[in-house]
Amino acid sequence: MNSLKIAATGMAAQQMRVEVISNNIANMSTTAYAPRSAQFADLHYQQLLPPGAVSSETGTTVPAGIQLGMGVRPSVVSMEMIQGVLENTGGDLDLAIEGRGFFEVELPSGESGYTRDGKFNRSADGLVVTADGYPLADNIVIPNDAREITISADGTVTAFFDDIPAGQQIGQITMTVFANEKGLEAMGSNLYRETAASGAPITAAAGTQGIGVMRQGYLEESGVDVVAEISELIEAQRGYELNSKVISAADEMLAAATRVR
Repeated sequence: MNSLKIAATGMAAQQMRVEVISNNIANMSTTAYAPRSAQFADLHYQQLLPPGAVSSETGTTVPAGIQLGMGVRPSVVSMEMIQGVLENTGGDLDLAIEGRGFFEVELPSGESGYTRDGKFNRSADGLVVTADGYPLADNIVIPNDAREITISADGTVTAFFDDIPAGQQIGQITMTVFANEKGLEAMGSNLYRETAASGAPITAAAGTQGIGVMRQGYLEESGVDVVAEISELIEAQRGYELNSKVISAADEMLAAATRVR
């Protein structure tokens, strides 16, 4: 009886689904978090009678056949690149991306990391860094005597000094896009890295080549829809219970068979 094994794959699938949902709910307040969704595919089939098989000496073929499925398997847990709501913070170094794109940061290993979390800070040397201390790849350094910083929609960084009323451009923050953003590898701490599936990074100024624009003084909220996640959680729970009932029914059938004399 294969129903025990089939139902077990269903329970494992629903368990993974609950784990994905729980991670989404846990990150409902994470800046610029992209929710994940679990997707599944059916397993191989037992071809007891293949469709189109000859069913008689005259060459008659069966129209459908008999194919028994062997369960379900997880196929992918993908990111849903949903634009989160922009929250007004008023911070000079708080940046939200409106549209496609990532900020590129330099990791201690020397490789590049990518993030949509625009909560930047100033290091002791004036370097613009992330909350974990990773500098932007554009190496923006804010002078100590700058009294105000403005960042335009295209990423142009302008510093204002007491002796230069008109301001002085000190750099530009570029943004990066990928052909397949869902192919990025999540590293934690709101960071992603390039993979063969994501394609090569395309870096350009904000507002060009289909890249979004920057909003100074804003942060992008999490893209998690809590109401939808709760609905998904209830559905996954019911699916788990139904698969467990199949196992109970199969067990009772086997028990009945062993009692036959």
